[in-house]
This record gives sequence, C-alpha cells and structure tokens, in this order.
Amino acid sequence: MKPITLDGRSLNRAQVAEIAHGAPVTLDAGQMQAVQRAADFLADQVKKQEPIYGVSTGFGSNADKLLGSRRVRHGMPGAADTDETVLEELQRNLIVTHAVCVGEPFGPDVVRAMLAIRINTLMMGHSGIRPQVLEALAAMLNAGIVPVVPRKGSVGASGDLAPLSHLAIVLLGGGEAFYDGERIPGAEALARAGLEPVTLSHKEGLALNNGTAQMLATAVLAIEKLEDLLDTADLAAAMTLDAFAGRLRAFDPHVHALRPHPGQVHVAHQLRRLLSGSTLSDIAYHLVPRFRSWLPESWTDPEQQALGFDIGWDWVPLTQRHGRERFYQRFRPFRGGKKHQPQDSYSLRCIPQVHGAVRDALEQAKRVVDIELNAVTDNPLLFPGLEGAREIEDQVVSAGHFHGMPLALAMSYLKAAIPVLASISERRLNKLVDPATNDGLPAFLIGNEDGTESGFMIVQYTAAALVNDLCSRAHPASVYSIPTSANAEDHVSMGANEGRHVLEMVEDLAHVLALELYTAAQALDYRRDMINAARALARASDAEGLAAKVQGAPLPGHADRAPFLEEVEGLRRELAESAEFEPGIAVRAAWAALREAIPFMPRDRAMDGDVATAVQLVRSGKLLTAARHSLL
Repeated sequence: MKPITLDGRSLNRAQVAEIAHGAPVTLDAGQMQAVQRAADFLADQVKKQEPIYGVSTGFGSNADKLLGSRRVRHGMPGAADTDETVLEELQRNLIVTHAVCVGEPFGPDVVRAMLAIRINTLMMGHSGIRPQVLEALAAMLNAGIVPVVPRKGSVGASGDLAPLSHLAIVLLGGGEAFYDGERIPGAEALARAGLEPVTLSHKEGLALNNGTAQMLATAVLAIEKLEDLLDTADLAAAMTLDAFAGRLRAFDPHVHALRPHPGQVHVAHQLRRLLSGSTLSDIAYHLVPRFRSWLPESWTDPEQQALGFDIGWDWVPLTQRHGRERFYQRFRPFRGGKKHQPQDSYSLRCIPQVHGAVRDALEQAKRVVDIELNAVTDNPLLFPGLEGAREIEDQVVSAGHFHGMPLALAMSYLKAAIPVLASISERRLNKLVDPATNDGLPAFLIGNEDGTESGFMIVQYTAAALVNDLCSRAHPASVYSIPTSANAEDHVSMGANEGRHVLEMVEDLAHVLALELYTAAQALDYRRDMINAARALARASDAEGLAAKVQGAPLPGHADRAPFLEEVEGLRRELAESAEFEPGIAVRAAWAALREAIPFMPRDRAMDGDVATAVQLVRSGKLLTAARHSLL
C-alpha cells in the first residue's frame, strides 16, 4: 500500500482508514523542523528552570508540586539503579501508571488509527516532543507492532490518557503488543522488529498520552462503515418498496424542494435512482393479486401447477360502488394485494425524512472529525517565537484542547441516529412478514399450506432484539460527567465511551439491514412471481378462466354476470398486454447478487447459514457494489 505522509495539517478520514487497514506512514521532513524547534524551545526553558505544567510540575491535582533537580529521598525502590533525572522519571511514571485500561483489546485497525492520529497531531510542532520519538512511533507502526489497548478506561479528558498510555508504554519497552498475530511483551515485540525502546524527555509522556486519539480513531472507523451502511439502508428500503409494489410520488423532487434538508433530498434522489425502471412500484391497484394457499385444483397448466401459491382477487359488486364511481372509472373493480389508498405507511413513505435525518447527523459528525484530525489536543501548548510574547506564560499556555466534548456530542448524535435507522428497517421487515400489513403476500413469506412452516417469522424477532439493544445503548454518555483527579478534572466528556459505543453499534445496524435485505428478497420473489403468474394466466385463458381466480363473482344467470365478465375481460386484457413485471434496475442487480449466495426459500429450511451469508454480503459491500454498477 502507498505510504501516507503525516504533516499535522492534511490528514483526512480516508487516509486514516488506509493506515488502519495496513498502509505505512512517512513523516513530512519540513514539518519535522517545526517539531525540533518546539523541542529546543522547551529544553531551553527547562534550563532556565521556568515552572511549566507537566514538565517541572506534577500532573493533575499534583500541578502545585514543583520538581527539584534531585530526589528528596535517595534509594527509593525502583530508582536506585537508574540514571534518569527527576524530569525524565516524571514522564516515564506518567505512562506506566496511566496504562490501566481493562477489557478486551481493540482490534489492530483501531490501534493503528490511534497511532497515526497521535503522530499527526504531534507533527504540528506545539507539543515539545523530539523528532526521534515521532520517528520511533512511526517505525513501530510501520513494523506492524500493535500495542495491546484494552477498550475501557478513558473518560475523555484529559483526553484518552489511559488508552494512549497503553500505546506509549510499548514504545518504552513495557506493556504488551501483537506482533505477527502473537500477543507478546512489548520489549520482545520491539526486539523482534529490530527496534530499540525510547527514553522520554521533557513533556514527552504528556505529549504521548494527552489527546483524543482513541475517541477520534473509533469515530473515523465508525463513520467509514456508516457511510456505506446508509447507502445500504437506502438499497434495502428500495427493495422493500418494490416488494410492496409501493408508491413513489412521495419521493418526487418537487415534493422535497419544499423541505430541503440535505439528507432528505439526497435520499429521495437515491430512491428514484434505485427504483428507476421498476414496473412493480406504482403499479395499478387492480393488477396486483393477493396470495392464496396452494391447492391441487389451483392451476390446470402443468407449469403453473408447480407454483407454491395460488392467487386471487375480490370483485367489487355494482351495489357497493355508489359514491366511488370516479375511482372505478380509473381503476378496475378488483381488490387484490395492493390496498386502495393513496399513500403507504410511514416506514415506506417517510424513508427520505428518516434516512435523511440520519445522514445529516453523520455529516455533522464528519465535520467535527475532519477538524479534529488536524488539531493539537495535548497540554500545555507551546508557541515558540510567538510575536509580542513577554513572559513564558505567553508561549507555554495551559488550555483544554484535550477535552473530548466536541467529539463526544457528535458521537452522541450518531448514537441516537443509529437506532432510528435500525428501527425503521425492522418496521419494514415486520410489515413484510405480517399478513395484516404486507399487502397480499403470504404470512411470514412462506406457502405453509400444511400449517407446518414458520418461514421468516423469527427473522423479525432477531431484528427486534437488535433494535432493542441498540436503543438501550443510545443513552448519551456525554451528559454524565464523573469528576477525576481529586476534582482537578471536574468535568469530563466520556467521549471515549461514545466513540466505542458507536463503533460497536454500527455492527448491529449492519445485522438489521442484512435481515431486511434477506427478507425483502423473499418478498420480492413472491410479489413478482404472483403478478407474473396472473399475467401468464391472462395470456393463456379467456375471461372465464381468469374469473375462476375472483371471489364474490355473480353466479351464471345472475343479472350482474355479464358486466362482471366484461370487467374481468378488461383486467385480463390489461394483464396480458403488460410486459413482464420487474423491480428497479439497481434493486434487480442487488437481488441477483443476493440470490447467487442465498436461494429462494420455498419450504422451511435451516436459516442460520442464510442469515450469516446475508450479514457477510452487507459487510463486504457486494450487494451495494452490484446496485451501484448497474447504474453506471
């Protein structure tokens, strides 16, 4: 993979993702001069014995303790055999005492992203770290050493102290790391890679662990996955719309021009593209038959006899049309699967409003993350050579850039948005399997003529469980600060928890969308096959043949029999003259890609493998890629 150059100014989300997935890094030579300048400036101030937080003072609530040039007590355990100064000991102790996270370690992608982000922010030259330490960090990253960073332990201010200490401790020859897939001591990982441990100088421990790299890394990787999942959600919704033979006018551009939220307008446009070429959506009510259970006498044609369903309509008698004459001039008087109503339910009609609002939440998160990627987030900040500076306090400023609240609130917004997207997906799935709401499809999308089959019933249970879990985890951690460091750090962001939650929740969102696509494909098969079976029957029979599929027909000899047959003939002619009914071009491509891996389910079978395959198809982006290519 092509190396990514880190200069502290131009890192973007796509580059972080590349590094996370294995790309090496290089350090911008020109910017390293600014790094050296800040390190030299700091060393000069130390020689002058200026009091500088985290350099010649303790940390946190120990900030009022000024460090001397030698230890108060000699021969302390662990200090007797070392030549390090008090200032060096301060930096080493900061790392080794702060590496206290717990839980399962982050995956290599998150840790590599953290390393890249930390190096990049230090490249801006306002932290006082020496160039050789950044070179050592880059060498560790490029050598494939992945420090073991347990997932839990950061409160998001002062930055991600604990997890970043797990990163830095390996650089010092401590902690643990993964190398060539093996979990080994940090010192051994360095030795195997031919690298030497680093001894930290002034402020370098603080520069390494005082920042927002964990929450930012998880946010970047979550956003990377969410961008494709939002497109996948639109695709799943489009497939469900075709399976419902839904109504598309709610997505017209002039409609959304009246409420032009960017995400909403985008989703409406996407749905129109995905459903272009569909002859199922916006189909006339009367052309859509409803499912009836298969019986031996359902079909006389041998080819149709092999179908796993029967179809039918109800005829609207002449006596029931009073006041509705205008409607029955436009539409034939047959009630099939598609309800006689001008609008779909919210989970179909309001897709642009709901999916679009989630997109807008993602755009806000991207805006915050893009700023943070090239921001200095440690403390204190160094401004060597600042024009007009008179005192050291003008050039060494203690501020709060480590505070993760900008990221925390952006991630809180996404945490609220993810269950919304999963919830509307589950509601569409539920409509597909419920015979009271699925517009004439079979109950649970299975023939079940013998009463032995459950079909897709429990797929909805799984989706419901996932949505409930997502909703339970959506509570914003950022609103619940717990003070730390003896109340010196009395308001924290909890942004690390937010970023970790979002990254984990994205996985379950993918599962829900996979379940919708799996179910929608089954429903689409039934819908298309039922309408096309009606079309084939219309082509092969006369009005009397099609009339056998109509309930409520007047008996032979009844006064209404002749007008009934005339109306059936009109329905027969319209079906016979229609082209084969198909979903939209992009929906058809995604359906075909899914069907290559998961066949239609005509009878109950073990579904665990189907579900796992559907999840993998979403994770790999195969269905999305097929849909996109079909539109080129």
